[in-house]
Amino acid sequence: MDVTPILDPLNDAQREAVAAPAEPVLVIAGAGSGKTRVLTHRAAWLIEVEGVSPQSLLAVTFTNKAAAEMRGRIESLLKMPVNHLWIGTFHGLAHRLLRRHWQDAKLPQNFQIIDSDDQLRLIKRLLKNLEIDDSRWVPREIQYFINAQKDEGLRPQHIDDEGDETRRQLIAFYQSYQEICERGGLVDFAELLLRAHELWRDRPDVLQHYQRRFSHLLVDEFQDTNAIQYAWLRMLAGKTGLLFAVGDDDQSIYRWRGARVEHIYQFQKDFPQARIVKLEQNYRSTSNILKAANAVIANNSSRMGKNLWTDGIDGEAIKVYSAFNERDEADFIIGRLRDWSAQGNARADAAVLYRSNAQSRVLEEALMNARIPYRVYGGLRFFERQEIKDALAYLRLVSNRDDDSAFERVVNRPTRGIGARTVETMRAYGRANATSMWRAAAAVASDTLAGRASASVLAFMQLIEGMSRDIKNLSLADKVDHVINLSGLIEFFKKEKGEKGETRIENLEELVSAARGFVLDADEDMDELDAFLAHAALEAGEGQADAWEDCVQLMTMHSAKGLEFPMVVMCGMEDGLFPHQRSLNDVHGLEEERRLCYVGITRAREVLYVTYAEQRRLHGMDSYAQQSRFIAELPEDLVEEIRPKIETSRPLRQHQGNRRIATSANLRAGAAEEIGVRLGQRVRHGKFGDGVILNCEGHGAHARVEVNFENAGTKWLVLSYANLDLM
Repeated sequence: MDVTPILDPLNDAQREAVAAPAEPVLVIAGAGSGKTRVLTHRAAWLIEVEGVSPQSLLAVTFTNKAAAEMRGRIESLLKMPVNHLWIGTFHGLAHRLLRRHWQDAKLPQNFQIIDSDDQLRLIKRLLKNLEIDDSRWVPREIQYFINAQKDEGLRPQHIDDEGDETRRQLIAFYQSYQEICERGGLVDFAELLLRAHELWRDRPDVLQHYQRRFSHLLVDEFQDTNAIQYAWLRMLAGKTGLLFAVGDDDQSIYRWRGARVEHIYQFQKDFPQARIVKLEQNYRSTSNILKAANAVIANNSSRMGKNLWTDGIDGEAIKVYSAFNERDEADFIIGRLRDWSAQGNARADAAVLYRSNAQSRVLEEALMNARIPYRVYGGLRFFERQEIKDALAYLRLVSNRDDDSAFERVVNRPTRGIGARTVETMRAYGRANATSMWRAAAAVASDTLAGRASASVLAFMQLIEGMSRDIKNLSLADKVDHVINLSGLIEFFKKEKGEKGETRIENLEELVSAARGFVLDADEDMDELDAFLAHAALEAGEGQADAWEDCVQLMTMHSAKGLEFPMVVMCGMEDGLFPHQRSLNDVHGLEEERRLCYVGITRAREVLYVTYAEQRRLHGMDSYAQQSRFIAELPEDLVEEIRPKIETSRPLRQHQGNRRIATSANLRAGAAEEIGVRLGQRVRHGKFGDGVILNCEGHGAHARVEVNFENAGTKWLVLSYANLDLM
């Protein structure tokens, strides 16, 4: 038998995995080492060489796209269709199983799958039926709790309330939700896996049938499996099943979604006779990039251990740039992107990666000003994000009570007891009397609405009026900050569990930063808040590049997994930002952040830039962070520090080992001295009174100082207009 087409394209380690004898196999596949090739060639080997029927294979992937790609590659290798091969995502395969065994799974034959949005609506209806205020019990928090329990394989009766009243109530909601789903024949995504697992647990005859049928199990992205997924696989494999799992513990970055990197270590306990194969030859990146990735990830203690290498060129050094602030960082990135294009490279071959979604705002602004087309991969542009639109709607309503679209967006967000029927009553009155929703609300609240609805509408109107009075004499940034906090949006999104809620809050805080950095044109004859709102609307209306257009790619580190680019910029590399602040004191969290850094580095094929800012205005605050510890973990012989072109605004450098660094204290002191003030100096302002200089930035007529006033709080002032008396 000629197996050349199957084995010839493989390296030694890949051939060992593909042609392994009939035994459990764990393949530790480093970034860019050809894991998809190994999986598809393994399937082809089993069918073509071992004589295994396609019906006896079950292959699990994490996306439908990956499943289709794997099927296509297998058929190309075998030059024949493999229609009977079960290949798909965990959810897709579980659905297929439940459709065949709906009675055994105690489901109606025509059960319906509901997506995440449908599930959320169902929970909202449940709360309404129970006459429970959904501002006290946030639907998304309940949804998160239910899905998290299902991912752990737990039904309501299996969960311990631990003596906690909140947890006890969440369990009760789970029970009520489950009863509604059972009555309606509804199955959510998490239920698919839990129900499929329970089917095999409770019906040994069904399990034995599939254990006999599926003699070989192939699993991709094994490091991303959660508890119920691994339990499902483990039960199907049984004592004799042959599990072929491919994963990389160094690329496990979804702990917040329930992924358990520990399953890679557990595999060796559950299958002690398993063969371990490491794929370490990389076909993507230059040698210097791989050495840098190896050096960083080596600082994690919990890992299988491997060392990526390539027989390709050493390539360029890792270029590290220390920016003065986030705008200097953005300007530097723009310069590198222009250089890249000038060398004849496609813009789409360059990606800018960041840890937090909020970082995209400054980058988007710089790209638009430079007229460089871009796309935010896997996400929305900053001013298009839901929470930003919510905050802007409040600001628009404060500025103009007759803004109907703003009124409708926020009248019940966060929820304040103003339902759809009440809104429709106001809308109908407005149409009939050719007036705005605001004026209609005032009219129907006093004449038409019932007591509770009337009180809620009047309370909302009083909130907006109060905001308007409170912010009259505040700076633009303080206006935005005050409205966001008074609106209740921060507290509302705090109740949205997981990283999604935290990201929304970070974006709202970044909107304050956007306001602080907004400069009204001298010849612009309009209110500063109105000008800022117009600026936000125009930026939101400035669409991203079309999918077919050659454009720079912007994305989070998480979104970049599975992708690769000739040129990569990893920006915002500061402790507290990356690694994220919440992970600094958590060993497991810090190791996951380091794995995320490893993923970022290994996205680059030829050129890698790493940037950090000594001063950064993010989430509405100015910070002076140290460079990321991950930069310090890069080998010095692989790093080239790029010095800024303009040295006058930067401090003298100190030395730390062989690497030059600039300290934030020196940086601020140097800038202060240049504009004729000193940090800590007391000053007096005609309006704000006495204060102390905390910070300064800019030059000449644009020099600015941050002053902490005893009675007025912290203010940023343009020095040439502030008329400060130095004391």
